Amino acid sequence: MSHPHPELGLPPALPENGLRIVALGGLGEIGRNMAVFEFDGRLLVVDCGVLFPEPDQPGVDLILPDFDYIRDRLDDIEAVVLTHAHEDHIGAVPYLLRERSNIPLVGSRLTLGLIESKLTEHRIQPVKVEVAEGQRQRFGPFECEFFAVNHSIPDALAVAIRTPAGIVLHTGDFKMDQLPLDGRLTDLGGFARLGSEGVDLLMSDSTNSEVPGFVPSERTISPVIDDVFRSATKRIIVACFASHVHRVQQIFDAAEENGRKVALIGRSMVRNMGVARELGYLRVPPGILVDSREIEEWPPEDVVLICTGSQGEPMAALSRMANRDHPIRVADGDTVLLASSLVPGNETAVNKVINGLTRWGARVIHKGNALVHVSGHAAAGELLYVLNLTKPSNFMPVHGEWRHMRAHAKLAALTGVPDDHIVIAEDGVVVDLVDGRARIVGAVPCGYVYVDGSSVGAVTDVALKDRRILGDEGFISVVVVVDSTTGKVSAGPEVYARGSGIEIEAFDAVLPLIEKALQEAGADGVADLQQMRRLTRRIVGRWVSDTYRRRPMIIPVVVEV
Repeated sequence: MSHPHPELGLPPALPENGLRIVALGGLGEIGRNMAVFEFDGRLLVVDCGVLFPEPDQPGVDLILPDFDYIRDRLDDIEAVVLTHAHEDHIGAVPYLLRERSNIPLVGSRLTLGLIESKLTEHRIQPVKVEVAEGQRQRFGPFECEFFAVNHSIPDALAVAIRTPAGIVLHTGDFKMDQLPLDGRLTDLGGFARLGSEGVDLLMSDSTNSEVPGFVPSERTISPVIDDVFRSATKRIIVACFASHVHRVQQIFDAAEENGRKVALIGRSMVRNMGVARELGYLRVPPGILVDSREIEEWPPEDVVLICTGSQGEPMAALSRMANRDHPIRVADGDTVLLASSLVPGNETAVNKVINGLTRWGARVIHKGNALVHVSGHAAAGELLYVLNLTKPSNFMPVHGEWRHMRAHAKLAALTGVPDDHIVIAEDGVVVDLVDGRARIVGAVPCGYVYVDGSSVGAVTDVALKDRRILGDEGFISVVVVVDSTTGKVSAGPEVYARGSGIEIEAFDAVLPLIEKALQEAGADGVADLQQMRRLTRRIVGRWVSDTYRRRPMIIPVVVEV
């Protein structure tokens, strides 16, 4: 198996009739999916998503792919193909279109409807190219053929990219639900036909590659939802992803059957379901939908609320309800249904929300105690099925952390793909498909781009490190005034501390040490303020470390008079 190496250099020029693939996100992580294909000097982008921040990235709202690789070549981009409308595949599109607003966006009807709704908030009017399964469309040297796939959002597509270098099949996110709620099956016949034609490179979703067997059908959730509705005596509050149209449809159907009214809570939920309803992907029974502002007027036993916050997001509706920071007050006897999977890393936040809701007397039903969600990603049995159907000459696992990509690579090897034709790459690694072989040929700089409020890219890893130190250890500032002619301390030192956990009186012990060190430095002819600041920081840092075993941020301020 080919694999990245930390000493990879910049790639050579792309050979004639070669296809270059560079992932700017989505490899070694769940999110930020973006792949750039290059042929004959032209570019095709597949997906452009965001990654959501971890707890050790304080203040960060979103993490974008690094556009530096294509920033000087924006005019070479033929189109951006969007496989489906999840945030980890479309969330960074507004930021890319800020750099060139007329890049064509290619996707299915629902995908384009949801991205257009998002772009309206950014005051961007996109150039849209609507496609559907079974359709072929050319974008410069790239001929794209689209295939229906199941996922946890309707209208998802896989895309086969044809160039003289060969055929690349990018599955996007998919599974093989044999009884999908919308009747739209993953096009296994199309995959098999493509396999007979010859797939030169398969790029396939790796998220569930460690999970054996097949993912259950979405229909298996319906009986559980029906039981929840039948047993609930007061309000039902359902939290799910704002894009999960199928799950929301199941809730509407259950509410209609049980004579309950439904209110949508949260801006993204209202926006997405409005688009889905308008385009015909969501059937809302007549008279069942009520405004969230009127919901308190209805008896609790007649009400269902559908909101965001199933991942414990602090500003989402459900978290605010748990913290009593929302107009809707969770009461004793309410039933809360967390109808989504648990994204890795969110366990603590979700458990906190569950505890908060339980505190107010709610019965909380979640994946840990009921079958309330099935994954939208193919398990190992389905991945093997696709590998055997497509019979790829080369294989590259995508969309997953390292363990997922390695497990998927092993599955490919089991189906007969030679080890030296399996490419495990990471973000920024350059893969060339030349003469029927996919090989790693170099790497380009590719880092995280942080969005913090309205600023994009202004927050650096150094700034995040400072934020972590401030959050974990607090800070200490030391103010000293020195005489500019003699170099002697004329005022101070004075110490100010916040969040360090050290009483201000305790610093009386270190003040003489600072004064002595500065006087000795002045006697030795040290007059440079920067040197005095470093000396002050060193003295205070050593004292705090030796006395309290802590490492707060230390900010020395030395002023001349």
